[in-house]
Amino acid sequence: MCRSRRSSRKIHIGPVAVGGCAPVSVQTMCCTDTREPESTLRQIRAAAAAGCEIIRVAVPDMTAAEALQDITSASPLPVVADIHFDYRLALRSIASHAAEIRLNPGNLANAGEIRQVALAAGEAGIPIRVGANAGSVKPELLHLGLAEALTVSALEQCALLEQYGFHEIKVSLKASSVPVTVAACRAFAARSDYPLHIGVTEAGTPGRGIIKSAVGIGALLLEGIGDTIRVSLTADPMEEVRAGIRILESCGLRDPAPEIVSCPTCGRTEIDLAGLANRVEDLVAEIKASGMEIQLRKIAVMGCVVNGPGEARDADIGLAGGRGKVVLFRHGEKIGTFDPEAGFAYLADEIRKHAVKRP
Repeated sequence: MCRSRRSSRKIHIGPVAVGGCAPVSVQTMCCTDTREPESTLRQIRAAAAAGCEIIRVAVPDMTAAEALQDITSASPLPVVADIHFDYRLALRSIASHAAEIRLNPGNLANAGEIRQVALAAGEAGIPIRVGANAGSVKPELLHLGLAEALTVSALEQCALLEQYGFHEIKVSLKASSVPVTVAACRAFAARSDYPLHIGVTEAGTPGRGIIKSAVGIGALLLEGIGDTIRVSLTADPMEEVRAGIRILESCGLRDPAPEIVSCPTCGRTEIDLAGLANRVEDLVAEIKASGMEIQLRKIAVMGCVVNGPGEARDADIGLAGGRGKVVLFRHGEKIGTFDPEAGFAYLADEIRKHAVKRP
């Protein structure tokens, strides 16, 4: 897997390795008020249970920066402090034991201020994420074109940090446009070996945003570009985590464990295929969120007799619909024919039998 990926430096965000040959990690950002540690920690714990590996929180003022200490001391995930405009918030967040500081070169570029942040982060042994966004890129760079402006903006701040002896850097270049995001990440990847956090910013609601994110993030990952990802959605952060994990699975960068396949509906379907498939997905997600892993390679939920029996037989366990009934298979052997509700109950019991505590 490593040979097919861009060669990048390795950094650590808390215990999570990013870059080099480390697995591509999934991030999200809390939508809670950082000044309220308990509600923020509840969301962080839920994100961790959903499979998130790195969490980011907003630090809009000094009260939030000071409250961050209560969050970092109890968080099960490394916490990234999201800083804009005021470098003093970065300094206080470092003192509050943030695992990483995110700086935006579009609104924090004063050399003296960056120097103070670089020295403090270096002393604390934590990395800095240079996060260039299309919405806040410096106007004087826009004549280069947006993708190149993002690339130059990020490279300039990296150079400034390097000037102060700081090299534990991660970079993101994001726009709401998929082509601009992909072009910027390609350009930066060709000019630097710093690890890249990738994602399409302001992607929208799940219906649109997941598609934009899958296209943009997926295109880069399939080219070997990207060391950690966030799917940015106008939605609950858990939606971002689930979508991110599924993108990695679809790109072959994470084992779905188990893969769930279901066919498209058509006029031959005589069962509630969508309902059954959603129930299976929900059950698998619930089991995995409880700290278990499912030792099955593939689960098939098929709608009719054309491809259904063959696909179901290829799975560890699966069902195929026909004439209002479902036929269940286990490792290629027919188990029996059931009413759909009884068939789902049998399938659910089989899935649970293969659930074991995650090591």
